[in-house]
Amino acid sequence: MPLPPLILIPGLVCDQTVWEQQEPELRKRTLVTIADHRDLDSLPKMAAAIVERAPARFAIAGHSMGGRVALEVFRQAQDRVAGIALMDTAFAPRQAGEAAEQEAAQRYALLEIAKKRGMRSMAAVWSQKMVHPDRLSDSSLMDTIHDMIARKTPAIYEAQIKALLERPDAAPLLEQIRCPAMVLCGRQDSWSVLSVHEQMAARIAGCRLVVVEDCGHMSTMERPDEITAAMLNWLTVL
Repeated sequence: MPLPPLILIPGLVCDQTVWEQQEPELRKRTLVTIADHRDLDSLPKMAAAIVERAPARFAIAGHSMGGRVALEVFRQAQDRVAGIALMDTAFAPRQAGEAAEQEAAQRYALLEIAKKRGMRSMAAVWSQKMVHPDRLSDSSLMDTIHDMIARKTPAIYEAQIKALLERPDAAPLLEQIRCPAMVLCGRQDSWSVLSVHEQMAARIAGCRLVVVEDCGHMSTMERPDEITAAMLNWLTVL
């Protein structure tokens, strides 16, 4: 029986580059498409755009904000989702009170850099917490990340910030997932921490938790071989 088509969902101001090193191997197994959030300003809107173009049955894998979008896709079309992979992401809504204000302030401070100095300058600041500390001196990796982010505009960045600040609570969805699921996280991911992934995996029946060693938030780019192998293993059970 052929594998279902696979939709890959990138995160905040990211594009197909996030999946560049997984895509060739995945395409050997099934039809692969990569979502483009454009300037959509809510996670449900991003999910709806994916659902509208998706085949009757499909698998989804989302990285970072893309994992949250994947959960919204599941919310909108769970009977069509054959499998789900949630990678370096989270599920809770924005916190209330001071924590919410701090998150918004941090995100809008980066947006101001993008507006005043350009997306590449913002990327240079933002990416300091996005990879394992040992990889900050890897110019090839860092340049690729910065080039990717620089292809987006401050307007797109602002729309996606709004989407994240208004993110729905996806916690109730986790216990509804019955399709083959994988939750994956870099052990040194300081942006979407391992403990959150452990919570997600514990709430999803039969979920496989994959922890990638010596890896930060940008797991697909930092440890491409390990991520490809994990995704291929997940696909085998769909």
